[in-house]
Amino acid sequence: MRQKRSFILLIVFPIAAMLVVGGLLFADQAMTDQQENDDVQRALAAALQTSSNIELQHLQSVNYGYGVCGLYKASFAGKGFKPFFYDMVNDHLILDINSRRYQSNCGLSSIC
Repeated sequence: MRQKRSFILLIVFPIAAMLVVGGLLFADQAMTDQQENDDVQRALAAALQTSSNIELQHLQSVNYGYGVCGLYKASFAGKGFKPFFYDMVNDHLILDINSRRYQSNCGLSSIC
């Protein structure tokens, strides 16, 4: 009986604890990403003054996670996707790709 108890305490419980902690971390990250996507979709819907579905593609976190660059397409618009930058700290959305804020956060020079 003593050998079974030590096996459970030394092997089974630590492995189970690692699996639970890993699952919690993975679930938290997935929920955070979904919340960020929802925030971006709400900001785009407000800027475009529409309640239709907005599809997001190629989302990239910039500024150490404080901003998001990507492409969007509204269901009422044409077939093409358009770029955007969303500042998560100030809840500010930039749709003009020629603006200085878009170029400094999402331009090719900001990647290099």
